[in-house]
Amino acid sequence: MDLFSNLMLGASTAFLPMNLLYGFIGCLLGTAIGVLPGLGPTATIAMLLPITFGLPPESALIMLAGIFYGAQYGGSTTAILINLPGESSSVVTAIDGYQMARNGRAGAALATAALGSFFAGTVATILLAMAAPPLAAVALKFGPAEYFSLMVLGLVASVALASGSLPKAMAMIVFGLMLGTVGTDVESGTPRYVFDIPELYDGLNFVAVSMGIFGICEILRNLENEQERSVSVKRVTGLMLTKDDVKRIVGPVLRGTALGSFLGVLPGGGAMLASFASYAMEKRLSPNRAQFGKGAIEGVAAPESANNAGAQTSFIPMLTLGIPGNPVMALMVGAMILQGITPGPNVISDEPALFWGMIVSMWSGNLMLVILNLPLIGLWVRMLTVPYHLLFPAIIGFCCIGAYSINNSVFDVFVMAGFSFVGFALSKLRFEPAPLLLGFILGPMLEENLRRAMLISQGDPTIFVRSPLSLSLLVFAVVVLVLVLAPGISRKRDEAFTE
Repeated sequence: MDLFSNLMLGASTAFLPMNLLYGFIGCLLGTAIGVLPGLGPTATIAMLLPITFGLPPESALIMLAGIFYGAQYGGSTTAILINLPGESSSVVTAIDGYQMARNGRAGAALATAALGSFFAGTVATILLAMAAPPLAAVALKFGPAEYFSLMVLGLVASVALASGSLPKAMAMIVFGLMLGTVGTDVESGTPRYVFDIPELYDGLNFVAVSMGIFGICEILRNLENEQERSVSVKRVTGLMLTKDDVKRIVGPVLRGTALGSFLGVLPGGGAMLASFASYAMEKRLSPNRAQFGKGAIEGVAAPESANNAGAQTSFIPMLTLGIPGNPVMALMVGAMILQGITPGPNVISDEPALFWGMIVSMWSGNLMLVILNLPLIGLWVRMLTVPYHLLFPAIIGFCCIGAYSINNSVFDVFVMAGFSFVGFALSKLRFEPAPLLLGFILGPMLEENLRRAMLISQGDPTIFVRSPLSLSLLVFAVVVLVLVLAPGISRKRDEAFTE
């Protein structure tokens, strides 16, 4: 009964005309960003953070969430029609989706992607509604030692599941933790690493850093690899699935939803890992595995279900524990902090309308996305014909205005510009920037809980192993790290990411 009343509270928030409007804007922007290669939800949310400062918290977070899962829908459209994935999680969809389109079955592929995504999003939303309150109740019993151990586990898991070199991912975590120490020490009031620059006494601006590393940096990378796009798509017909199609996609959709829901909760998991893992699993389990790569409908149903389930269950640790599992969730945590909301288990009790409103908005947003995607296919594909040299000046201008508007400070614009070059240099050296942002967000919280635990224990470090829960989390973190560093597992991990 409590769940029903909470969902009713969420519906009363999510279905307010203003929140419906911002949810629609988020879904529309997310779909457009998913269609356009090179931007992605991380860069877009980073660029839009300044706008959310002037919005009510519910409207701001509903819009940002819509951008995130909307991008998962939009990326599949161009992946299927023109073999050009707009989002990294849609890369695997292009393998069989584009072959279906070449075989005259583009309509069936698009319908499969839309229906699988809607089903997975609905199931993931239900899981979020059911799992979040018990997890938050458990988290309320956490002390500083348990929170410190949980954050250590989150950082270790994000390194283990990050693509690329493990040492480089660890280096990025450490770099992010170091950036989080810039500013005035909360405990002692002592300035740290400010170099007599007054603007650094409050620390590096999260919005400026994230916009530089993910927003402007993406533009620099796109300009380096810009190429003219020639887009020609025939009229899409045959959106209705046959009985045989339905029979073939039921299993992949269910398995993709289950796998994506699980991987989405893991730190460093999310939509991209879920889509690739689901495709690999289906390729081994499907009785039609010989058709994979030649237009198997299962090769569209499984990854599209998985990436949407993974996108939405990644909200569970962020909303219940305040621990971001991927860069987008880190930006969502930043948006909550900008709104004066402390992320963590208290959100459910302190901001029930916000929490349950976001959950209900995810279901309504998924419904909006089904309606948006199929009828507007022609519009999304035509967007690809817009020359990039007309897009990027507007994006840079928007970023500069946004960075300045947070504190009315030109210094933040320079910080954004500086970190855009830092991000570009890191990408050229094949360093993954996502762990850096996670370290930057979690660093201050990690330090705060470490120091609180040490104060409570009067400097006795055994406090972290005296608590059974804290000890279990630390042991789990060590086990994960040891397993990932083991030569055999490390080699298989590299092979999996290469594939």
